[in-house]
Amino acid sequence: MGTVTPLPIGRPTQVGFDRPELTRILDLYGRMVAAGHWKDYAIQLDADAAIFAAFRRSAERPEYRVEKRPALRNRQGIWALVNEAGTILKRGHELGPVLAPVERRLMKLVE
Repeated sequence: MGTVTPLPIGRPTQVGFDRPELTRILDLYGRMVAAGHWKDYAIQLDADAAIFAAFRRSAERPEYRVEKRPALRNRQGIWALVNEAGTILKRGHELGPVLAPVERRLMKLVE
């Protein structure tokens, strides 16, 4: 009855996407689905990273992963775009420029 559980103060226990960030990512995902390129997605929330993965087919490895790692804020940037092979295609401090290579690819698909 007298047990007091302290609240975690300081670093959050889980990294997540803010509403504007998730809206931007899901908007791109919706346009890629409409173009017939992506079929499925997954979101993974961990203590050190939040990852959005987009799949061509649900049984494969993700074609692209958008990773948010707050620990890299003062280095290369929070955001990273990773391809299927695990190569980092783009890093940055803002989400828009990191998603630009995928958006350019979408423009080529529409044309």
